[in-house]
This record gives sequence, structure tokens and C-alpha cells, in this order.
Amino acid sequence: MQPSAEDLLKTYLGERSSERVLAGRTKRGEGEKIHAVIWLCRLRDSTRLSESIPMEDFFRSLNEFFDCTAGAVLERGGEILSYIGDAVLAIFAISGSAKPLREACFREEGACSAALAAARDARSRMDALNQRRVSRGEPPLEFGLALHVGDVMYGNLGVPQRVQFTVIGAAANETARLAGMCKDLKRWVLISSAFPRCFPGQMVSLGHHVMRGMTVPEEIFTLVGHNDDSTFER
Repeated sequence: MQPSAEDLLKTYLGERSSERVLAGRTKRGEGEKIHAVIWLCRLRDSTRLSESIPMEDFFRSLNEFFDCTAGAVLERGGEILSYIGDAVLAIFAISGSAKPLREACFREEGACSAALAAARDARSRMDALNQRRVSRGEPPLEFGLALHVGDVMYGNLGVPQRVQFTVIGAAANETARLAGMCKDLKRWVLISSAFPRCFPGQMVSLGHHVMRGMTVPEEIFTLVGHNDDSTFER
């Protein structure tokens, strides 16, 4: 049975973006301000891996990486915006920008909680995958994940002939900077200071650090029970 056009749109654009297309909201520059958890996850040492194995094996490895990370996002209700080479950009939307962060922590809202659950799920999936890869004589895969909360503009960017749904804004830029700290701090997941306000006891502080392009130190956290840096010493 051939998939419907609507199913294909969801496959290629995601749930939220495909709904906008079907509703005719495709004009370039059209967007909305939303409050969201921003998820940015990048495969570690992908350049070295791509140069050490056949291209076909690297292609398969990337898909295995996305199965673990993007798959966890979708399982928890997140929206995949794009695959940026060896990275996954996703959001967990929080209804609207006017809603304060404390309401996003409520069980019925659940965006922050879902993002954290997806992070743990991605870690478990990757651990299971690496056991299979090692048994096949293949190198394990590792990733760096950043989680942040903030206002972003969600909408159409590009040229009239080719647009894409994405998010932009200071919060998105801050997430990218946070992801860049994973290797420096030797952690697979880094979380901004917005999260511990909602989930005390689930995270441990890694201290205050100045991220690239910023002058004021920011406190950075990681998950309790998942702060082992052994994967960065392989």
C-alpha cells in the first residue's frame, strides 16, 4: 500500500511542520514565537569515523545514531526539525511564549520532563547499540547532547523556491554553544540552568563556565547517575 501524501509529509517534515503545510501556512518569513525545550545532539568524532571506515558503513552508522537519538525524541513526543550532517535539532514545544517556565514543569504540560526522559532513553539506546557494534568488531558511537529552554521563532526560512521549517533566536544559539561544551566538560549531556528549577535532585552542577561568544559565566548541569566521563576516554 502506497503511503498517502499526508503520511509522506509527516515523514519528511515532522508532525508540527506538516500540519502547517497542509494548512497552507507555507509563506516564506511566516512564523510564530514559541516557548520550547531545544534539543541539539551531535555524533562525536564523526570526521575521524568517516575517514576510517567505508562510506557505506559510515552512512549506516549515522542512521544507527539517529535511531538512538532522534528515535528517542519522537518516542517522547518531540519534533525533529532537521538533521544537520551528524547532528539532530529538535524541539519539545511548550504551548506558547506567554506561558511561564514554571507551568512547563507541570505534569500535564510535560515538555521539560519529556525532553529529559528522551535524553535518558537515547543514552540507553546508544549503550545497547554499542554492545552490538563491539560484538561486530565495530567502534562504539558516542554523542554530546545539549538541552535548553527558551523563546524561539518557529517558521519558514530560505528562498522562495526552497524553504524549511526551523527555529531561530538567542535560545537556539545558546543551545549550540552548550552542545559545544560537551567535549570540554567530558559529559554526554549538558543541561542549562533552567531545568534544575523544575527538577531538583535529578541533576548535578558542573560549575559556572563561559561559553563561546559569551562573557558571563553560566552554570551548567548534567544528569545525576549519568555523569560518568568514561565514554570520553576511549
